[in-house]
Amino acid sequence: MERRLSTGITGLDEVLYGGFLPERAYLIRGTPGAGKTILGLHFLLEGVKNNEPVLFITLSESEKSIRSNAERLNLPINGLTILDLSPESEFFIKVESYDIFSPAEVEREPITKKIVEEVERLKPKRVFIDSMTQFRYLATDVYQFRRQSLSFLRFLKEKEATVLFTSENSPEAPDEDLQFLCDGIIELNVDLEKGRTLKVLKFRGSNFRTGRHSYKITDNGMVVFPKILPEEKSFEHKREVISSGILQLDEMLKGGIERGTVTIITGPSGVGKTTLGAQFVKEASVRGENSCIYFFEENPDIFIQRCESIGMPVKAMLKKGTLKIQRVEPLIYTADEFAHQVRKDVEGIGARVVMIDSVGGYKISLKGEDLAASLHSLSRYFADSGVTVILSNETETIAGEFKPTEQGISFIADNIIFLRYLEIKGELKKAIGVLKKRLSDFEKTLREFEITSNGIIIGQPLTKLRGILKGIPDLMD
Repeated sequence: MERRLSTGITGLDEVLYGGFLPERAYLIRGTPGAGKTILGLHFLLEGVKNNEPVLFITLSESEKSIRSNAERLNLPINGLTILDLSPESEFFIKVESYDIFSPAEVEREPITKKIVEEVERLKPKRVFIDSMTQFRYLATDVYQFRRQSLSFLRFLKEKEATVLFTSENSPEAPDEDLQFLCDGIIELNVDLEKGRTLKVLKFRGSNFRTGRHSYKITDNGMVVFPKILPEEKSFEHKREVISSGILQLDEMLKGGIERGTVTIITGPSGVGKTTLGAQFVKEASVRGENSCIYFFEENPDIFIQRCESIGMPVKAMLKKGTLKIQRVEPLIYTADEFAHQVRKDVEGIGARVVMIDSVGGYKISLKGEDLAASLHSLSRYFADSGVTVILSNETETIAGEFKPTEQGISFIADNIIFLRYLEIKGELKKAIGVLKKRLSDFEKTLREFEITSNGIIIGQPLTKLRGILKGIPDLMD
């Protein structure tokens, strides 16, 4: 396997399949404030951690400012060599003029000399240049800038250095020419609605994880959340049937649901979707398996109180460590960040059942991205790992025309269990049915569904009613 240099950011290493290829040059481009300098600092500090000589060449921001900002992000900058070539305050005071030669010709030579001397002295294995755009102003024309940049990068690579450099892309100073000179391009983007995203546009000599990946700037620097793709993780696991713990429901499902499948529990508000999903989680705890429940809408404390009131020992499960419950704020978490958290929990506690409540809340975290594609990737990734996934989906209609999801996500599910309100002789009741079961047959009749102080009760098949899916059934003679 070819040697890689870690970026210093775990999630970014995952996107790059291990990190940067050594002795190559990579462009980090993006809008102001996107985090280009922070990414470069992580890269250099990873080298410091490995006892490698590293060099930060700054042509715009002062060394004092760089060190101050790094300290605010809790980045340990001891051992970091910074070559400060940014303009000093005296430059403004003296206002030097050049009567014969252009400023570019006069200033280029001393800057080049300083860089060469520092590189020869330090012999760095990692170099970060912030920003290469400044060299444009030391060249008399575009052709000379391109030649100088190519020669400079080649000089550093011949000294066995791996180079990261930034650009300040703007209409006045486009960076298309720099994109041709590098071995790879990482683009950072900041959108007020969709948040921060990262995309690899070019990575010569290696594959990488495509698409846009979320990232955040935290108190400890940059954190990248790689987009989960289902085909990347597929393990052999036993296709065993797991029980719901309710005899009548198992009869409807011909034994239960299969491990490593995706089950959508769908129905209108208040019908009992979350409680039914929690029943599968409870039964997992009985088997000694760990589970996770993620709430996008409901308060976990209310959920715990409700479960305890019907004899479902959620508190004992939490105390025992077989259950983890987490409230997810969709306006704060991105979909990629949430997926990263679920993966961390699944791998950390060995969870075998994951429940997401609900699809509507998860949709908010997507910030305009395609719901079906994102939910499919997330669900299939964990299901292919042998984790049983349960999705709670709320339908808008209480009665009338029956729609299983209204979100166009039915294809994601291996199993669809639906709950329905019924009006029978002026009394509001509930019914449960199985609409889809990919790996086995299932009962085609509906049954009465009730949540009592003794738990969930499912009655006998409602064979004497017709028009149940309309919500107002008729009694058959």
